[in-house]
Amino acid sequence: MRSSSRRRKTSAAYWDQGKIVVLLPAHLQEPRRSETIEWLVARVLAKRPGTSGSDHLLAERAATLADRYVDGVRPRSIRWVGNQARRWGSCTSSTGEIRISNRLRTVPDWVLDATIVHELAHLVHPDHSPAFHRVADRLPRQRDAAIFLEGYALGLSRGDHDTATSDDTADVTCGGDSVG
Repeated sequence: MRSSSRRRKTSAAYWDQGKIVVLLPAHLQEPRRSETIEWLVARVLAKRPGTSGSDHLLAERAATLADRYVDGVRPRSIRWVGNQARRWGSCTSSTGEIRISNRLRTVPDWVLDATIVHELAHLVHPDHSPAFHRVADRLPRQRDAAIFLEGYALGLSRGDHDTATSDDTADVTCGGDSVG
């Protein structure tokens, strides 16, 4: 993330040597700064080809993982969302809906798989009981993924987005209205 006192109204994000660079006006304060960064990063990631795919591909992936690790349970829906700033995924077990944070679009496949299996396990056990963990932990790298995500969260909070290269950009004008 770079800020500039010369930049007055616009913010931008683009790929540079495998990282997303975010440019912001220096006057932009929290929480607006964090909201703008998250929105710009999500836009750049959404434009990147091959970035963990669409909701349809996410559903196919969930079905494969469910058959292998969670006794074939199926969510009513599973989709990428951009409004989860503090969670990697969420499951509403009463409706069978699973949401996966856009922030996971760039993680290794095994980390995304662990998150999906974790949320699928909530369809069987809607809590974090020992029975829930017996189901979720059927995926061999579940604990490794939790450790990875702790470090990844730290990197995101510092603005260290390590991603593949592309030249996609996203721009936004910062004013009194909300971004997006």
